[in-house]
Amino acid sequence: MRFCFALALVLCAVPGVATERTLTLASTTSTQNSGLYDYLLPILKDETGIDVQVVAVGTGQALRIAQNGDADAVMVHHRTSEDAFVSGGHGVDRRDVMYNDFVIVGPAVDPAGISLATSVRDAFEKLAEGQVIFISRGDDSGTHKREQEFWEMADVEPSGSWYREIGSGMGAALNMASVTDGYTLSDRGTWLSFGNKGNLTILFSADPPLFNPYGLILVNPDRHDHVRHNTALQFADWLTSVRGQLAIAGFRVAGEQLFCPNSEEFLSLPQDQRPPCPD
Repeated sequence: MRFCFALALVLCAVPGVATERTLTLASTTSTQNSGLYDYLLPILKDETGIDVQVVAVGTGQALRIAQNGDADAVMVHHRTSEDAFVSGGHGVDRRDVMYNDFVIVGPAVDPAGISLATSVRDAFEKLAEGQVIFISRGDDSGTHKREQEFWEMADVEPSGSWYREIGSGMGAALNMASVTDGYTLSDRGTWLSFGNKGNLTILFSADPPLFNPYGLILVNPDRHDHVRHNTALQFADWLTSVRGQLAIAGFRVAGEQLFCPNSEEFLSLPQDQRPPCPD
């Protein structure tokens, strides 16, 4: 009894012990809306005991949350922003986790004719020339940042009543595009899991600039000594391990694989031991 009482006093005196197996992950609405975390995190908890609480926002806001020390790790999808976060001293140990791609969706009748586009630049030029309704997330997310880069690639500054920034997540943008028979840029994972497609369909995809990689970064414990760095490290190790990567590859909606694993450990496997990714 004396030993148990003394042990309890020690545990109470050590900050963070009671919650050491809980992790706050700032991440994107695209990963959340796809259903990935609902599938993946129970597997993680069962195998490691780590309980992950996800704060799902746009990439820009997720990085700001992490920069303020209000998360233990961040998983987003805009490499330029990720590299700036690490070089600014806010994050450490960035790792490749997975990828999918962006797609341009719109009404099947395709008034802008982007299904005939020869490149993503050509597709965005056609969208601007046709001045068809385009729904932009307008929320500083990774998808929004990439969309802005595509407009710049096309030498277009979108404006006018046809260009509608909604300041919201991917699900909301797809809903608005469905209601208005408009176009939008979506990550493929959210598109495949989206249930209100209406007249929308994928009209343009498979151009190399549409590649959409996701990276995991741990918050720098030297900047925020309260972060659960050891737990975040264990989370990162599991997520990028062969076991975690196979779990990601196994996530499907209506039989379709939404994300392709690409951690360093996974890619070191012989190719015949890696499940193929969809083209």
